[in-house]
Amino acid sequence: MFDTVLVANRGEIAVRVIRTLRELGVRSVAVYSDADADARHVHEADTAVRIGPPAAAESYLSVERLLEAATRTGAQAVHPGYGFLAENASFARACVEAGLSFIGPSADAISLMGDKIRAKETVRAAGVPVVPGSSGSGLSDGELAAAAREIGMPVLLKPSAGGGGKGMRLTRLESALLEEIAAARREARASFGDDTLLVERWVDRPRHIEIQVLADTHGNVIHLGERECSLQRRHQKIIEEAPSVLLDEATRAAMGAAAVQAARSCGYVGAGTVEFIVPGDDPSAYYFMEMNTRLQVEHPVTELVTGLDLVEWQLRVAAGERLPYGQEDISLTGHAVEARICAEDPARGFLPSGGTVLALREPQGDGVRTDSGLSEGTEVGSLYDPMLSKVIAYGPDRATALRKLRAALARTVTLGVPTNAGFLRRLLAHPAVVAGELDTGLVERVADELVEKGVPDEVYEAAAAVRLDRLAPRGDGWVDPFSVPDGWRLGGTPAPVGFDLRVPGAEPVTRAVRDRGHHVTADRVTVAVDGITHTFHRAGDWLGRDGDAWHVQSYDTVAASLTGAAHAGADTLAAPMPGTVTVVKVAVGDEVAAGQSLLVVEAMKMEHVISAPHAGTVAELDVVPGATVAMDQVLAVIAPHEDPADASPGTEEAAR
Repeated sequence: MFDTVLVANRGEIAVRVIRTLRELGVRSVAVYSDADADARHVHEADTAVRIGPPAAAESYLSVERLLEAATRTGAQAVHPGYGFLAENASFARACVEAGLSFIGPSADAISLMGDKIRAKETVRAAGVPVVPGSSGSGLSDGELAAAAREIGMPVLLKPSAGGGGKGMRLTRLESALLEEIAAARREARASFGDDTLLVERWVDRPRHIEIQVLADTHGNVIHLGERECSLQRRHQKIIEEAPSVLLDEATRAAMGAAAVQAARSCGYVGAGTVEFIVPGDDPSAYYFMEMNTRLQVEHPVTELVTGLDLVEWQLRVAAGERLPYGQEDISLTGHAVEARICAEDPARGFLPSGGTVLALREPQGDGVRTDSGLSEGTEVGSLYDPMLSKVIAYGPDRATALRKLRAALARTVTLGVPTNAGFLRRLLAHPAVVAGELDTGLVERVADELVEKGVPDEVYEAAAAVRLDRLAPRGDGWVDPFSVPDGWRLGGTPAPVGFDLRVPGAEPVTRAVRDRGHHVTADRVTVAVDGITHTFHRAGDWLGRDGDAWHVQSYDTVAASLTGAAHAGADTLAAPMPGTVTVVKVAVGDEVAAGQSLLVVEAMKMEHVISAPHAGTVAELDVVPGATVAMDQVLAVIAPHEDPADASPGTEEAAR
């Protein structure tokens, strides 16, 4: 076993790997950018090395700086985690050339399986069923269209070098093929620097099932059962479970054997995942999609049902140990389900969020595990992936695991940063999910009904109670009671005190509250509304309950009215999420058309285009390319063109 291992990653996966290194008595080396100098993974490692400024290209994606950090700290091996350089063949090769063990497969295996076209051809030759589709690389637009017609509509266009759903386009109309191919090429080129495409048959109501494989350097390859990852949003997994309710023992064994063959076909070593698309009405007709040559985000559910530590076995295999298990030794016991907590705001269309973690409660124990990179005080910015943590629950059966996970999400508190925890809790209670009737489009179909509509009345009551409590005299010094605006009056019930409040994205409200038994402490507030008592976690102006959170701000109606007067007749465009302005296409004084793209804001690998709400003139422009912006920060003001029907004769003539 190695003495020292460098973890070439950040956040929850870095903390996760460091935990196993500590258990094995192996010295851990963390790396960090300037943005992560006070991050949890830095504090939990035995030593840490700064590798550059916040931008990932100059830190976590810098092969040179990572190798330098390994050399300086005497590391013998590098664990890449997932994301960043985990599936970068050049990085794996550079580690080996520097005398380091890369804790993962060979550079050749990464390269082969990273090319979807070559991967399909390789596993097909090994007898693994693949989705019917085009063959060969470098097909022209016409050849792709011809292949699509031969397969039959609908089809899925996919970038060969892609991942994460980027560039994938479902095409149902033959007449739209060439237009969709051109659009897919543009997105693939922008995302991956490679516009090579393939086309595959589209499987309606598909289920996404993956098989965990483990291989050593002595030729032994086994599988550790399957995970179902069908609950996805925008092609991103959000809930994963093991085992799948869809598979019987015969299908599980057949898919496992196919995954082992796929791993053998590329000389795989270490932990990896073979992904399959499965028709929900015919599980026996499974098709290979791709192989992920790294540890998966959802690996904890496999660990819980097999009792194996996958990170430990990554390390042991990389150190040359032989697997002590045969396939007959692997069994799946119980059921596990994982939910991914992301910095995003469901109430605002799941846009990326950010902020400072003001209060943090992460459940652990009694069949519940939280893998997290958070601490109180953590700054969640827009530079890296939005996933913050994972909550995993284990039970003797699926119903118990789901119930435990819903309860754990209700206990999860991340105040200061909007997350999807409450949305995930409601998703796990949806009848289709409870029944196991899943497919990759389910979340998109039901998302609207799972997003909280408006702000519950008791949230404003609690926020007003907090503000009333702040008015109470503090300390031992004498305070003139008549100077405290708390509603007190002589010989009578205190008068209600009004507060103007606003939750971002919602209309402002005025809430009158009197001291009537509401209980407020430093971290909790309890209020009674219509005979029901509600308890919230609180931190500053943030309130949280059952995984949901609200930032209830004081609202200055006078300042708002003055601001509105200053922009009378104009529309103010604000940042929908914290991020970086990457493109500015207009200047003050420019005439713009309704719907015209004006700016692009990027955050957490996601771009959002800011468009003109109507025809008009750019009256104000408050940002430049490269500027960092906060959520709701004013970016531009568009003065609308005067409607000729309302104009004076002189103005109407000028308009003509």
